[in-house]
Amino acid sequence: MRIVIGEDSVLFREGLARLLADAGHDVVGKAADAPALIATVRATSPDLAIVDVRMPPDDTDDGARAARHLREAFPELGIVLLSQYVEARHSVDLAAAGGGFGYLLKDRVFDVDDFLESLRRVAAGGTALDPAVVARLLAPAQRTDVLRTLTPREREVLALMAEGRTNAGIARKLWLSDRTVERHVSSILAKLSINDGDEDHRRVLAVLTYLGAQPGRGVPEPP
Repeated sequence: MRIVIGEDSVLFREGLARLLADAGHDVVGKAADAPALIATVRATSPDLAIVDVRMPPDDTDDGARAARHLREAFPELGIVLLSQYVEARHSVDLAAAGGGFGYLLKDRVFDVDDFLESLRRVAAGGTALDPAVVARLLAPAQRTDVLRTLTPREREVLALMAEGRTNAGIARKLWLSDRTVERHVSSILAKLSINDGDEDHRRVLAVLTYLGAQPGRGVPEPP
């Protein structure tokens, strides 16, 4: 993959670039602030952008806002937010825009191979969401009436779908049979009135419905 990294910490940025290069990827650009990130993506046309949420010049949500701008300008670009913080407003909009999107927390990346697989999945148009991110974005108070039609087990399955897990992965996580997971997924899609399109498209729509639950009531970031 051709990858651009948007990260203001020079040590983290260079370490990540070395990791990606050692894995056979081409790091075509690196940026230390949000404007430079946008300019670098425009100049290099990468397959994937890895972006920290908090970047200069304001050191608030500049990275997330830059990622949202890039998604609008380049709908096919895979975007992975890699941060210490959970930012709700822009990340929900990014997910709802479709295409490859991931949100991983730096301190919770425990396995390099899993991390690299998450990047490949996002670049291919899939999702990769840390369970802690899902939990923060989908607090019970934020769920819409349509999500309340789901059983607790169906919500659990849908949360794992939002992480980017396949049916087989969900089955392993929940100690269920593949057939049982298939039944849960079918029930979820029916209750959310998602009936058209191929299976992958329907799963994405279900995840976006889940992530988009009352996005205006965003989860506050840690200070």
